[in-house]
Amino acid sequence: MNRFLLPLVLLLSGCASFSPDGGMDRVAALTRERTGQAPPAPPAAESQDSAAQRAAELLRAPLAQEGAVELALLQHRGLQARFAALGVAEADRVRAGRLANPVLGFGRLREGGGALEIERSLVFNLLGLLTLPAAQRVEQERFAQAQTETAAAAVEQARQAREAWTEAVAAQQLVQYFAQVQDAADAANVLARRMVQAGNFPALAQMREQAFHAEAVADLARARHRALAARERLVRALGLSGAQLHALQLPARLPGLPPAQAVPVQAEDQAIARRLDLLAARQRAEALARQLGLAEATGFVNLLELGVQSKSSTGAPRTTGWEAAVELPLFDFGRVRWAGAEARYRQSLHEAADVALQARSEVRESWSAYRTAHGLARHWRDEVVPLRQRIAEQNLLRYNGMLIGVFELLADAREQVRSVAAAVEALRDFWLADSRLQQAMAVPPSPPSPPSPTPPSSPNGHAGH
Repeated sequence: MNRFLLPLVLLLSGCASFSPDGGMDRVAALTRERTGQAPPAPPAAESQDSAAQRAAELLRAPLAQEGAVELALLQHRGLQARFAALGVAEADRVRAGRLANPVLGFGRLREGGGALEIERSLVFNLLGLLTLPAAQRVEQERFAQAQTETAAAAVEQARQAREAWTEAVAAQQLVQYFAQVQDAADAANVLARRMVQAGNFPALAQMREQAFHAEAVADLARARHRALAARERLVRALGLSGAQLHALQLPARLPGLPPAQAVPVQAEDQAIARRLDLLAARQRAEALARQLGLAEATGFVNLLELGVQSKSSTGAPRTTGWEAAVELPLFDFGRVRWAGAEARYRQSLHEAADVALQARSEVRESWSAYRTAHGLARHWRDEVVPLRQRIAEQNLLRYNGMLIGVFELLADAREQVRSVAAAVEALRDFWLADSRLQQAMAVPPSPPSPPSPTPPSSPNGHAGH
């Protein structure tokens, strides 16, 4: 019997092997379909050098939004850890496709008369051999689920990088406008003090200008901190460190508003078909279904071992034979394991249904937020800011005609700058809503728009001068 058993065991144990790319090909495909970009190949010495060179190339110029996504996929440490964890899942898959190592037994006994007895045994797990194909299918499905979850982590990291870039650019842009407001407040405050000293300006009006100046100083300080915090969130999302922190540059302005809203077709159904969290939930349920079948197959007999024995004694011929070991189901007939597998399967079904419900709701909410943000950004760009600019032009004419004073002109300049800042915030909110709609629907990002134009902050383009 051992003449046929050993070759069969060796043949089956060599069936499973590691994939050349560690399963990253499917991760890259799933990520590219949803972000437009793909993570790099498994880390190696040469690929790490090329990744460092690509990161340095991206940081030589102001970092665009898609460049931020590429940088996050390229070097974010947390994401790299998820890629490495995929190798653990593949090791489990390969292990499931190979029979457990045989157990080699050796015994040596010496009798009182000087006789020596030696026993040898080689035991194989026969039940593991019989259930090898089913166990291999289960682990293959778990590995596919791990690939899906890894791709979902890459998509999520891309979203975080995209949104952190948007917030950092907008915060940096807003600092410039709040600085213009403070410049105008400085000029008005200095002028009011001098006029009070000259005795031709009310003290109450001077205190109002001083209070506005104090508020402008506080607003600028808050804006600078928000810009620093947004930049640090971007640094964390990209995984920057060392010299990269100082090399990071951002564009001066956000991309402009798209000419028309994106109109998703069958958005909910598209999300159900493409979302990775729902795909992972379905894969989990299917894997547990197969595991339930395996539990039924091995529930009654949990241990079945077959082996060969050899025994030799001093002065006696060697004897050979075989042995089998079967676990007797006296206390556990496999019902506990089967019930646990069935409960986990029911749990996975409810979890998959819950993910589907959440996905549909997120699509509806994200679509409403996208439409609202687009409408508001367009309203500020096309209505409020141009109106403020026309008012400023008329006030400049009135000032030149000595119909209003310098304080009215400065106050109007401050209001115009605030309108421009509000337009920037509305544009930022739109791009954040656009990113979240893409995430909810699991679709690639919208094509980039040209940078938004910068309207003048005052009739002559310089507030407070």
